[in-house]
Amino acid sequence: MKMHLMGAAAALLLLAGVGAVAAQDVVIQPEQDTVIREYVKKQPLASVKVPGVELNIGSALPDTVELHEIPDVKYRYVVVDNRTVLVDPGTRKIIKVYD
Repeated sequence: MKMHLMGAAAALLLLAGVGAVAAQDVVIQPEQDTVIREYVKKQPLASVKVPGVELNIGSALPDTVELHEIPDVKYRYVVVDNRTVLVDPGTRKIIKVYD
């Protein structure tokens, strides 16, 4: 009985961890991705430097970085180190890096 409880507890923890990771993933539909790419291409921004921040999904940008709106898209964008970065404005976390 004790072995079954330990196994069940381990499985529950594993599933909880997978659920937490999945909840952080942002899925951008191909149609929306096309809209974003076309918009940022037509609305180029000057590149900014953000010392100490790596351009990785999940990294947060400081409040000093101005985020720019994309019409009809809930996310914002900015160009950092010549790379366009899509950001969740609520958390300021990077959700996608375009090359």
